[in-house]
Amino acid sequence: MSNSALEKSYDKAALAVAEADVLVFTAGAGMGVDSGLPDFRGDKGFWNAYPMYERLGINFVDAANPVHFERDPAFGWGFYGHRTNLYRETVPHRGFAILKSWLEGTGRDGFVVTSNVDGQFQKAGFAEEMVLEVHGSIHHLQCLRPCCREIWPNDETFEVDFENMRSRHVPSCRFCGGTARPNILMFGDFSWLSGRTNGQQMRFDLFCDQHRDRKMVVIEMGAGTAVPTIRYLSEQLGGRQRATVIRINPREPRIREPHISLPVGALEALGEIDRRVGASGG
Repeated sequence: MSNSALEKSYDKAALAVAEADVLVFTAGAGMGVDSGLPDFRGDKGFWNAYPMYERLGINFVDAANPVHFERDPAFGWGFYGHRTNLYRETVPHRGFAILKSWLEGTGRDGFVVTSNVDGQFQKAGFAEEMVLEVHGSIHHLQCLRPCCREIWPNDETFEVDFENMRSRHVPSCRFCGGTARPNILMFGDFSWLSGRTNGQQMRFDLFCDQHRDRKMVVIEMGAGTAVPTIRYLSEQLGGRQRATVIRINPREPRIREPHISLPVGALEALGEIDRRVGASGG
């Protein structure tokens, strides 16, 4: 995309945001890149973040598999314990605050839908009741079996040995004493408890029903085609009358007109849109 075409797309995006009645923020792994989080794009991307798994011949799909919690819980928690620590330490980038500013003081309603399990939107100040985490959250636990349908906060502390990617601590189910696992939808997962996410989904469905006839702008950030859940949702919402999708993605930005494509990272795009919204008084 040429610079002039990109400028026009920014202008269109800013006008859409300024004129929106309601905003939906949809986000994939690319949203966290500007905060310093890895997006695990391809095996090499995963191994760059976790070189110890390359030595073991394990890729992201292999690591993010509930079978490890059954066979070797300390190894399963090596990956997810480290990620828990990483997400707790990460500071959300300024783009999150920009998104919040487009709602606060404007009287507009908004919702977040994310495939990320990192809890960064809540950490950035978005209310729990306006977030849908379609793949669950690392900040919540459940029983591995599961012995019951309960989901509880992840208040555990993890120390991970990077030589063998094993956690020195394995959380226990607070109800049966067996192994606890993250309340995350993993690959090949048949024991994930979806109750918490189902409740979020019900709130989002109600939100969409309440705003069916209003001018909606969907701002999609860092959602790729490898796991296309978020892209499908954005396009589904974009098919509604009076809806516009702004797709922000440096590698896979394509979307049909009249929707808007921005082939850049989330923070850069949000900053440029915000500068134009502010200049217009929107």
